[in-house]
Amino acid sequence: MNVSPTVRRRRLAAELRRFRLRAEVTQLQAAAHLGCAQAKIGRFETAKRSPSIGDVTALLDFYRVEGAERDQLINLARDARKRGWWHSYSDVLPEWYETYVGLESEASEIHTYEAEAVPGLLQTPEYAYAITKSTLVRATDPEIGRRADLRIQRQDRVTGEDPLELWAVIGEAALRRPVGGDGVLRRQLEHVLKLGELPNVTVQVMPLDAGAHPAQAGPFVILRYANHIDPDVVYLETHVGGLYLEREIEIANYTRMMDHLRAHAATPEGTVRLIERRIGELL
Repeated sequence: MNVSPTVRRRRLAAELRRFRLRAEVTQLQAAAHLGCAQAKIGRFETAKRSPSIGDVTALLDFYRVEGAERDQLINLARDARKRGWWHSYSDVLPEWYETYVGLESEASEIHTYEAEAVPGLLQTPEYAYAITKSTLVRATDPEIGRRADLRIQRQDRVTGEDPLELWAVIGEAALRRPVGGDGVLRRQLEHVLKLGELPNVTVQVMPLDAGAHPAQAGPFVILRYANHIDPDVVYLETHVGGLYLEREIEIANYTRMMDHLRAHAATPEGTVRLIERRIGELL
């Protein structure tokens, strides 16, 4: 089982809030007990800050949490303060993207739509390098290489032990855009076909002639988790940061959008034919 301190921090935040409400204690009262500002309790409960073991112990005392529940929360607090494998890439990893990698590392399912490029979890090293170089225009070659390598390391969640379920809808434009040149694109498409044979991977192409669809505003990722305590997340990425949507209505809207895309894209079998035809054009 993949253990992510990012997911543990979110789970700890939700549990601390739940126990506080169960004890009928306000954030202000909890802050007074710790001798800190109310904002600090708020950051604990929104996973914006990891509480120390001492803070968690003091809060559990105040909330009158005992026995197995108490032990579980203290262990969760310890896990939340550990470093994930991606920390070794912190020199090239923006903080906002570090959060995403942490969320991805323990997801049980990912549903994603990409209009212009092959999704990162399906990329070859040379395609990853080429597309990273084209988007990070001011980065040095070593930085580009590190970022591309990080992307490849993330793919263990698809091909390694205890893999997640990946469902990717890819715009046909990604099959047409010669990222890195025709040879790189051809090998990338061959790689997509190979990964599509895995039982945990489903790939569909959205043909250009399919017309307008709800996701034309841009790509998105829906992350789901096996533990019911961990809420689903929708991730939207821009050039300057990432946006995380967690409200039920937001999740529902993007889930309906993904359902629409899957219904109107080529079937997995039809997708294989589309990709094979494009590979033939690149030979």
